[in-house]
Amino acid sequence: MLLVTKKFHNKSEFEFMKLFAARNDSFLSADANVELSTDKSGSSARKEPSGPRHASSFTPSPAAMQPTSLEQVQATAEPNPLKTCENLSKEEAKDSFDVDVAVTNPEKVGDGMNAYVAYKVSTRTSLPMFRSKVFSVRRRFSDFLGLYEKLSVKQSLHGCIIPPPPEKSVVGMTKVKVGMDDPSSVEFVERRRAALERYLQRVVSHPSLLQDPDVREFLEREDLPRAVNTQALSGAGFLKMINKASDAVNKMTIKMNESDTWFEDKFQEVENEEQQLRKLHVVVDSLVNHRKELCGNTAVFAKSLAMLGNSEDNTALSRALSQLAEVEDKMEQLHQEQAASDFFIFAELLGDYIRLLGAVRGCFDQRMRAWQRWQEAQSTLQKKREAEAKLLWANKPDKLQQAKEEITEWEARVTQYERDFDRIGMTVRKEVLRFEKEKAKDFKSQIIKYLEAMLQSQQRLIKFWEAFLPEAKAIA
Repeated sequence: MLLVTKKFHNKSEFEFMKLFAARNDSFLSADANVELSTDKSGSSARKEPSGPRHASSFTPSPAAMQPTSLEQVQATAEPNPLKTCENLSKEEAKDSFDVDVAVTNPEKVGDGMNAYVAYKVSTRTSLPMFRSKVFSVRRRFSDFLGLYEKLSVKQSLHGCIIPPPPEKSVVGMTKVKVGMDDPSSVEFVERRRAALERYLQRVVSHPSLLQDPDVREFLEREDLPRAVNTQALSGAGFLKMINKASDAVNKMTIKMNESDTWFEDKFQEVENEEQQLRKLHVVVDSLVNHRKELCGNTAVFAKSLAMLGNSEDNTALSRALSQLAEVEDKMEQLHQEQAASDFFIFAELLGDYIRLLGAVRGCFDQRMRAWQRWQEAQSTLQKKREAEAKLLWANKPDKLQQAKEEITEWEARVTQYERDFDRIGMTVRKEVLRFEKEKAKDFKSQIIKYLEAMLQSQQRLIKFWEAFLPEAKAIA
């Protein structure tokens, strides 16, 4: 059983994330027709005649403060726009906790079309939030999708990047239901097992997601309620959901004049990188298919050489042909291993990050939605003030008190929505920096592993040909 260690850091970040998760606001969307700006110093649309503006955001470093309430978090200073991956690493290096998660032992449960595959999820941890240090449960694929759904509902609204689950494959699962021992079914199950393990490792390596009660329940509870309506949460359904959310943001009638170029530049980088990864993924898939085709052709070639060697009268030539057939048999196995390396090490990495970049785009969209809600509240507040002015001119004191109360209510909403927008912006910035750091580590690790596999293949190939060379020279 392969256990891969994932770590998260900083105890103070625990309390920070608990307060952060407590705000489970739902974001509103509506149409408006005014153009406003996020520039806090230059936007005249944001100036309010009634009283000074309160502090609207908080510091991005949980280690630099010990908040005791949500109000204290909201009232602290603005995030540092110069925070880098190096600064983030220093924050995370203060405290460390081990969480080892592995997905192993796929087992078919049931018969016929009602059958499914259950996986053993093993956890080894030193965290006191769990009941024991070593434990395991069995989970089916829909349970993983259900976990993603729960995390998305609670965490994505705050700007968190929720790792997406692996794709659902109706064709692959149908083959498994028909026959688990079929080679294609075995390959499909192993591919899914590895993808689920990577998905779960990304979830538990995220500091705020690991603290979520649903994650702990998923890892510890023996029997989970059956997850339903998970079709839209995987594969094409997930990408369609992300694109639909992006389209909704693009249709906003209030145009956002982005004052922080960091967000604009990063969003453009994410979109460009996603396009390039998709192109590379297509090429690598083609490479995998060509290697598999090469395996089949090499097997046919080896068989033909063996038959030719058996029919050859020249003893030395017959022996050389038979030895060459054996070398080609070994090369077929080598090509199969290379195809597996292309797929499991490289192609799967690209597929994972294509889906992850979709999740990154989703967190940028949540920031846009928070900004939209804030601007709509400001527009409503302006209308309330205009209505109050009309009542004053019309000398209607009976309705004036209600108008003042509504203005007070909407002033509070504008202040709260501004804080929400600042908080989500800080979270998105931190999440993107963390994502870039993890991406660099993953690509470095997998590329080194891929190159080592290719190097070993070439070294074995050289040995095969060196061993055959004396046989070829012995032909008389």
